[in-house]
Amino acid sequence: MGKSILTRRGALLAGAAALMSACVPTGGRSRDAGGYRAPDPAPRPVPNAGWDAWVDGFKGRASGRGISQSTIDSAFRGAGFLPEVIEKDRNQTEFKRSLEDYLNIAASDERVTLGRQKFAQYGGTLSAIESRYGVEGHVVAAVWGLESFFGTRRGAVPVVSALSTLAYEGRRGEFFESQLVAALRILQAGDISAGAMTGSWAGAMGHTQFIPTSYLEYAVDFTGDGRRDIWSEDPSDALASTAAYLQRSGWTSGLPWGMEVTLPSGLDAGLLGRGKGKSAAEWQALGVRAAGGGALAGGSIIDGGTSGGGPYFLLTQNFATILRYNNAQNYAIGVGHLSDRLLGRGAVQASFGPDASGMTKTDRQELQRLLTARGFDTEGSDGVIGAKTKAAISAYQASVGLPVTGEPTLDLLRRLR
Repeated sequence: MGKSILTRRGALLAGAAALMSACVPTGGRSRDAGGYRAPDPAPRPVPNAGWDAWVDGFKGRASGRGISQSTIDSAFRGAGFLPEVIEKDRNQTEFKRSLEDYLNIAASDERVTLGRQKFAQYGGTLSAIESRYGVEGHVVAAVWGLESFFGTRRGAVPVVSALSTLAYEGRRGEFFESQLVAALRILQAGDISAGAMTGSWAGAMGHTQFIPTSYLEYAVDFTGDGRRDIWSEDPSDALASTAAYLQRSGWTSGLPWGMEVTLPSGLDAGLLGRGKGKSAAEWQALGVRAAGGGALAGGSIIDGGTSGGGPYFLLTQNFATILRYNNAQNYAIGVGHLSDRLLGRGAVQASFGPDASGMTKTDRQELQRLLTARGFDTEGSDGVIGAKTKAAISAYQASVGLPVTGEPTLDLLRRLR
């Protein structure tokens, strides 16, 4: 995904779809939180004299960087200023999700079910990609699942319009102008037409959401048709491009991303944390065991709970490689866990325990069911407190004269009971 808080894919895109507009929506219902939603319609450009003037100046700069006049003309034919893009860039909601909530979204029943279907459908392609790049097919498929819900939400925003709008707006103008120039280079190479170059509101494109500069560096023509086509219904080039990215970022074939582990009682908590790695033999000697059985790997162990007490994950060097794709810990664990689920492995075994408000997942699910039963529909009871659930809580609080906070609490749950 060429979005979110990125490292090599563009560190300044910071939150361009911050975990993640296309693939991990922020609703509080199963369909929003973990499942497919119909793609949003493409935004319509509106007249803007300032954007027109900026584009006139940019065309000269693009020409000076080796972009042909014919490419410039075709790229901006039909392009325009998109105020919706500016609004999204300025009003990104900061959802600080717990790992428990994130995994409920990243490996929801709906996502796992569709993912297993796609993994089987493209098994031959993924095996061929694995043979060429050394990146396991289930890992590549998991990235696909998180980035675009297995191709169902690739984005319909015209990339040239989006990037030129953001570059003109100026908040991160230099970065977005560099992405716009890269997009024109893609058009000039003939990989895609300007009209078909669509993506997210921040310019991330295709099945696995590459930003233009990352596309230029990592995209491959796996099908051999002369184009690196990450946009088409056939995801082959996009999946291979993702594998190429991970390979060049240091992926080690045969090494797991990590695993859930159990700790012996009394283990020194100071041994935990990223950057405090030990060998598999050292962890074994300390009494650490793989939760699902089998061999340990070397790496660091983290506590995934919000209030301590697990679950615990041992993270290998391949986890660090996933972070090169998207530098967010929850995202990388989400990719790893989803990749395991695509192979038929189970959910996280240990309980996450209460959240920061003292509520367990069971409590949050009961809250959603009780709100819905009283006519304040949360549109699902997955235990993830997103926008729909917050709106239902607010509406209920207003209806009974409580301070309107939209926040779930044990007191609120007891009142609903």
